[in-house]
This record gives sequence, C-alpha cells and structure tokens, in this order.
Amino acid sequence: MASTLLMPKATAVWLVDNTALSFEQIAQFCGLHPLEVKAIADGESAQGIKGMDPIITGQLARDEIKKGEADQNHRLHLSEPKVRVPESKRKAPRYTPLSKRQDRPNAILWLVRNHPELKDAQISRLVGTTKSTIEQIRERKHWNASNLVPMDPVTLGLCSQIDLDIEVNRASKGKEAAAPVGDTLLPAALTERLQPEQPKVKSEDDELDADAVFAKLSALKSTQPEDEEK
Repeated sequence: MASTLLMPKATAVWLVDNTALSFEQIAQFCGLHPLEVKAIADGESAQGIKGMDPIITGQLARDEIKKGEADQNHRLHLSEPKVRVPESKRKAPRYTPLSKRQDRPNAILWLVRNHPELKDAQISRLVGTTKSTIEQIRERKHWNASNLVPMDPVTLGLCSQIDLDIEVNRASKGKEAAAPVGDTLLPAALTERLQPEQPKVKSEDDELDADAVFAKLSALKSTQPEDEEK
C-alpha cells in the first residue's frame, strides 16, 4: 500500500523554516513545484499556514534530513507508517448469517405480497438473495412454497426499517398514489376551483304579483259585510 504525505504544504513550511534542504528536495518530498516552495520561503505563499514537523508525525526520519542537507542530490523518502489504514473496498453484497438464511424465503414472500412495487433487484439488496429465488417464490414454484409464511424482514433482522423505507420510496417515486377508500375530504387543489353558489335574485315580477294582490283584496271585501251583519 503506497503511503502519502499528510498536509504537504504545512510540511513544506516547516522544512523551509527548520532545515537547509534545497527547494527541489522539499518540492520533491512534498509533491509541490520548486517555484511554489520558493514562494513559501519568500513569504508570498502559504501565509497563515502553521508548519507541521514531519519528524513528530513519523513521516520523515531525522537522519534522512541530515543526508539531504549533506547531499543536494539526495532524495528524501517517507518513513514506513506505523499504522496502516486499509484501503476502502467496493461495497460487497449484503451478508446474511447462516442462522437467518432459512428465513429469507419467508421475508421474500412478505415483500412480494406487501410491496408489489418493489423490483427484484431491490428485494435482492434488502434480503441478500437471487432473482431466480424471488421469481420462484412469486410464481409459487419454490420447493418449499406450501410451507412458506410471510414474515417481515425487519422483524427477522434481515434488513433495517430505514433500508426498507428507502427502497419503497424509490419504487413508488413517480407513481400515482392509490385511490382512497371511503369518504375523504377533497384535496385543496379541487376546493380552490369550486365557485360559490350565487343567490338567486328575484325579479320585480316575482316580488309583486298584481293578480294575487287583487285576489286577496277582493276576498277581504267579501268577508267584511258578513262581519258587520254579525
């Protein structure tokens, strides 16, 4: 594993201030250009950067510096790191413990029934199975199909609830939500478009019906003589 120098500019500042190494030697060790090292020495670059001692950090031996100061052609070499950081590897497929592998078919059946929007690749990522196994369970062709019982993969410990929610949201993205069952409130987008009913304005003809008025008057006149006789 190739080791790299930590904080090259800060190391260059320290070497310029505390050693008699040439600009070329410092530039080669720190991975900089000799003119950039010269600018650091002239105070034109790396202002405000505090020098870092490579001897304290274990990246350069004191004897190596003495060799470089004695011989301008000597090239400085990094010291072997005391602690090796492993390189990051590509994400491996989800590992399922042996004790839980027998529960995977039940988890697949649960996902197929409760989340039909999930693709085979998503189910495979969640429980660590193959597409052929998913197809067999979906088509009821699995060798143990008659004994399978749908079980939540989160409860079984095959995946986390966060991972399941992420895959479900990805599968549901861009799809219309299912129609609500029963009476529900109308969405705001529809209620905003509704126009209020305008009250019906009565015309003058509706308010004043002459025939009805005269009929009432005649009825009153006919009843008045009867009342006087009594």
